[in-house]
Amino acid sequence: MIRICFRNCTLLVLLLLSLTGCDIREGGETIDRYALVQRHLPRLERISPLTPFTVGNGEFAFTVDVTGLQTLRHIHEPVIPLVTQSQWGWHTVPNHHGFTREQTRSGYDTYGRDVSYEADMESEAANYFRSNPHRLNLANIGFVETGRNPGPFDPGDLTEIDQKLDLWEGIIRSSFHWKGIPIQVETAVDPSDDQVAVRVNSPVPDTGRLGIAFSFPYGSTEWGKSASDWEQPDSHYTEIVWMDSSEVLLNRRLDSTRYAVRIAWEGHGRFIREDEHRFILKFSGGTPFGFTCSFHPVPDLEKIKTPVQSGPEETFENSRYHWMHFWCSGGAVDLSGSTHPGANELERRIVLSQYLTAIQCAGSLPPQETGLTFNSWFGKFHLEMHWWHAVQFALWGRTGLLERSMAWYDSIMPVARAKAEFQGYEGVRWPKMTSPDGIDSPSSVGVFLIWQQPHPIYYAELIYRQRPEQKVLEKYRELVFETAAFMASYAVWDTANSRFVLGPPLIPAQEIHPAVETLNPPFELAYWAWGLETAQQWRERAGMARSESWDHIIDHLAEYPSANGYYQNVENVDRTFREEQRRDHPTLLGAYGMLPGRNVDTAMMRRTLEKVMDAWNWERTWGWDFPLTAMTAARVGRPDLAVEALLMESVKNSYLINGHNYQSERLPVYLPGNGGLLSAIAMMCAGWDGAPEIHTPGFPRDGRWVVRHEGLAPLP
Repeated sequence: MIRICFRNCTLLVLLLLSLTGCDIREGGETIDRYALVQRHLPRLERISPLTPFTVGNGEFAFTVDVTGLQTLRHIHEPVIPLVTQSQWGWHTVPNHHGFTREQTRSGYDTYGRDVSYEADMESEAANYFRSNPHRLNLANIGFVETGRNPGPFDPGDLTEIDQKLDLWEGIIRSSFHWKGIPIQVETAVDPSDDQVAVRVNSPVPDTGRLGIAFSFPYGSTEWGKSASDWEQPDSHYTEIVWMDSSEVLLNRRLDSTRYAVRIAWEGHGRFIREDEHRFILKFSGGTPFGFTCSFHPVPDLEKIKTPVQSGPEETFENSRYHWMHFWCSGGAVDLSGSTHPGANELERRIVLSQYLTAIQCAGSLPPQETGLTFNSWFGKFHLEMHWWHAVQFALWGRTGLLERSMAWYDSIMPVARAKAEFQGYEGVRWPKMTSPDGIDSPSSVGVFLIWQQPHPIYYAELIYRQRPEQKVLEKYRELVFETAAFMASYAVWDTANSRFVLGPPLIPAQEIHPAVETLNPPFELAYWAWGLETAQQWRERAGMARSESWDHIIDHLAEYPSANGYYQNVENVDRTFREEQRRDHPTLLGAYGMLPGRNVDTAMMRRTLEKVMDAWNWERTWGWDFPLTAMTAARVGRPDLAVEALLMESVKNSYLINGHNYQSERLPVYLPGNGGLLSAIAMMCAGWDGAPEIHTPGFPRDGRWVVRHEGLAPLP
């Protein structure tokens, strides 16, 4: 990245307005993007463990409390842990017991074939491979008191708290009094480096009372939110490689994991070692003090080189430039002219979701469901959720942010091909819950899911729609064709009914159905037809003939199951609207909403939508189910229900002060909800293939909605 430091922010804004998407006009006045963002800057005036703010760049994130650092770690830990995470920071506990993948496998009859799945969760081996590798907390960085009364900050000593996340500049500004002493802190992350920068301004007397603690934990193998194990100090090492009067380089070693940490400061500071994994940077008050802390993956101590590190001021300038450019490019939606009582809240969610997905979901790996805020499922990512995190980038004119993670699919293709071959299929079978190695985690549910399989075709198609170029076809053709090859080989010919079927064994997106029973879920049927047909179009674009076998499958896939005038979630059980089944994802709607749906009976889907809205147990769903429902509502001509779904009062559809989609105490951050919201809004504004040629076809025309948008793309 070329670094440009703009001291004059006004000049920078004017330059960006003249060079970027802020000049986009779609039949009306250009949206004032600065005013749009400024309306929704999140602010805290008290300690709030549920709503910490985060700065990041997609590859690296730093989450803070009201002090602008990770000072109040202990009170945050049970709610939302304060951690520093990266895409590369993973750890594996040594396999001392010699566990093997074979110990997790069980055979499942698949139309006369015995197909092996890693679904035996009774074995210790399954627990080991499920929890390893796990994502690390690279460091905890927070204020401490030094001098006569050394120790952590007492939350009761913090008063007059005022913290604001400046979305326009990507800077957290924190102001508070500690024991009556005013302190101001600014925190930012460099847009292209794994580096946090901090500036502290306080008139604390020059008595050495204030310091910054840098603490380093071991990796946690627990399922829960914590990425830190503070109880095993002898299992890892923190070494000082070199140190001078203004910087220090540390080497971190956790079994086979290595990384370096460089801390550099400006002003009068003294760096001391407090214990094996904790260091204190003491500094004098009365004058501004700044420091940067950068993290670097390295294979071993000998290969650590002095990293190039910018100072605090340059990092802050880089952050300003990056975020101003972000907001002045891509899409924007302005609802300020609306009179609907939910319009301002919906606009707030849209703005904050853009920021959160950019810092949490736009990296070189698919994101975990909690992004880089804290761990969920050991920090691993779920590929079926990648759609809900990242498709919105392409729809909002930021396709490059989606493409960052596409190379990872290429990198794991040998693993995915080996899995397909092992199970007797062609092409590549993508994992469900995985880590950078692309190996599926053992699970009694996840290994049977298939709806992540067509996702790479969808991503490639969106990229091609944004850039219909030969080089895009060449770049992604193998990904598309190998994915389609698996899909074609997975479908089974049902001789008795002259059709192709999906499952069993299969667990659909509505995960409450047993693998050994599930047959022909409509969402998966629709996705199979769309994926194979899109792959055929890619063959034609590449100058190749259509695959006759793929066409045969497309033309003979089983019909979507229905009963009593409604679509059903699976074919072989007529119980979709019984009480015990009206929960989890209502993905019977996804066949004609998220997807364009081949041969869907629109009237029946409309009735099904209305039944779902009325009868579903919305407290037992997930955050992306609300935008999923809104997409179907838009497509079947019920924009009123689209808005109702997005603004439904439900715990699972709540959005916190910091913009995060809250689900439950165990999952207070859920980014698929944020990404899904943005995809639904893009569709409701820009339309979809075959949508009515009217402005904002997914919003009601009841006089209460004035929707201005620019830079958005339609859904397929």
